[in-house]
Amino acid sequence: MTDTNALRAAALDSKAWPYEEARKLVKRYPEGKPDGSPMLFETGYGPSGLPHIGTFQEVLRTTMVRHAYEEMTGLPTRLVTFSDDMDGLRKVPDNVPNQALLAANLGKPLSRVPDPFEKYESFAAHNNAMLREFLDRFGFEYEFASSTDYYASGRFDETLRAVLRNYRAIMDVMLPTLRAERQATYSPVLPVSPKSGVVLQVPVEVVDAEAGIIRFVDGEETIEQSIFGGKAKLQWKPDWGMRWAALGVDYEMYGKDLIDSGVQSGRIAQVLGGKRPEGLIYELFLDAKGEKISKTKGNGLSIEEWLTYGPDESLAFYIYREPKKAKSLHLGLIPRAIEEYWQFRANYPTQEIAQQLGNPVHHIHNGQVPAETLPVTFGLLLNLVSLPGVGNRETIWGFLRRYSPELSPESHPELDRMVGYAIRYARDFVEPTLQRRAPSEAEAGALRQLDEQLAALPEHASAEDIQNIVYEIGKTDAFANLRDWFKALYETLLGSEQGPRMGSFIALYGIENSRKLIAEALARA
Repeated sequence: MTDTNALRAAALDSKAWPYEEARKLVKRYPEGKPDGSPMLFETGYGPSGLPHIGTFQEVLRTTMVRHAYEEMTGLPTRLVTFSDDMDGLRKVPDNVPNQALLAANLGKPLSRVPDPFEKYESFAAHNNAMLREFLDRFGFEYEFASSTDYYASGRFDETLRAVLRNYRAIMDVMLPTLRAERQATYSPVLPVSPKSGVVLQVPVEVVDAEAGIIRFVDGEETIEQSIFGGKAKLQWKPDWGMRWAALGVDYEMYGKDLIDSGVQSGRIAQVLGGKRPEGLIYELFLDAKGEKISKTKGNGLSIEEWLTYGPDESLAFYIYREPKKAKSLHLGLIPRAIEEYWQFRANYPTQEIAQQLGNPVHHIHNGQVPAETLPVTFGLLLNLVSLPGVGNRETIWGFLRRYSPELSPESHPELDRMVGYAIRYARDFVEPTLQRRAPSEAEAGALRQLDEQLAALPEHASAEDIQNIVYEIGKTDAFANLRDWFKALYETLLGSEQGPRMGSFIALYGIENSRKLIAEALARA
C-alpha cells in the first residue's frame, strides 16, 4: 500500500468524530457528487455583531470534517462562509459607537445601515471585514459569501421563484410551529419597503411567481413589487432552507438550540427541490457556573481572552474534544488544555497511522503536525514563573539554560512562546491565589530529610535522581501514601494544591534555590 492508500484505509475505519461525520457524506454520495462538483460545506454568520468564539468553533470543526473527507476520498471540497447581511437590524448593540445613528436605521438590512465606526460603506461591510480578518488570522481556507450580493445579483432568483411557486407548501411547514397571533401575520417572504428601506414583517400575496411579483401593504399603501434584486429577503428558516437548495449545500453543522429550525429548514429545502445537508448537531458551551453562555448576559469567554493566555492550538484542542458534550468555557481551563495539547503532540510521531488519525493534533494541524516539542511541561513553567522574582523572560530562560544548556529562544521558539503565556497566566490568575502554608511536624521532618539529601547531590543532578529521593522520603511512616507527601510539597513550597513532578521542578529551579524554599517552609513551622 502507498502512504495515501494506507491513510484512506485508516480514515475509512477511524472512530474519530471528524471521520464519522465525513462518512455521512460518503454514504450520501458513494462515488462523489454525480456532476463531479466539489462537496460543499457551509457555515453561517450573523453580522449584527463581531465574530466570536462560536464563529471560530463552527468554522474550525467544519474544516476538520472537510479535511477528514478529503483524506478519506481524495475528492475536491469547498467551504463557504455565508454572511446573513440582508437581515434587518433588530437592536442597537451596546459595544459600538454612534448609537443614535444605528437607532435611526433599525429594521433596515444590515448592508444598508451606515457603519457606526465610519470605516466602511455599511455596518455589515464593517463586520464582514472583521469576519474575514478573523478567519484569515487562523489560516482557514474558505470562500466568503454575502447574502446581499446573492439576493441582489440574481444568484437566488430561480430558487426564489420556486419559493413563490411553492408558497402554500412552505406556509404549511411553518404555520404549525407558530403561535396563533404570529400565524395571522406570518409570511416567509419579507419585502423591503420602497419608502422606508425597512425589512417588513407583513402578510404577502403572490401575484406572479414567474415574474417574482408580490403584493403587500406598506403603511396605508398597497404595493406590488418584485422580490428580485434585493427588494425582499426570506424569513431566516425559509432563507436557510432556500440557501441549502440554491447552493446545493452538502454539510452544515449547528448547535442543539437550532434542532427544530434545522428540521423546518430541511423540509423547506425539500419543497424547493433540494436536500437537507448532513451535519453535526453540537452541544453549547457553558460558563464557569454551568450556565448557557449568552452574549446578552456577557457571561461568555471571548476568543481574545483565551488567546491572551493560551495559543490558538490550545483553544482548537479544547474545541475538538467531545463536540456532542456540553462543556464549560472559562479561563481556568487554559493551562490543562495547553498541557494536554503538547502531550498529544509529543505522542504523535511515534504512533501508528490509526492512532494518529484519532489524535486531536492531526485534525488541529490538518495532518501536518509540526515536529517541535516542549522539553519541559507547561505546568512546570507555570509553577516556576509563579515563584517570587521569577516572572520575567530573562530569568526564566536562565533557569531553562541551566536545566538544559542547549535551550534558547532561537532554537526552541515554541518554548519561548509558552514562556510568554505562562508569565501572563501566572501573573493574573496564579500568583494572587498562592498561599504557602506551614508544614506539620511530620511534614517538617520529611522536608529536613529532603534538604539533607539534596545538599549531598551535585548542582546538576538529574531530574530522575532527584525524583527517586522524593519518592523514597514519601514512602516513610510519616505519610499514609505518596499523594499526601506530594500534596504537602505543593502546599508548603509552592502554595498550591497541585503541582509538577518534583524531580523535574527541582532540577529546573536548581537545588540551591529549592533548598531555600524548604528553609522558608521550615521557618513557618
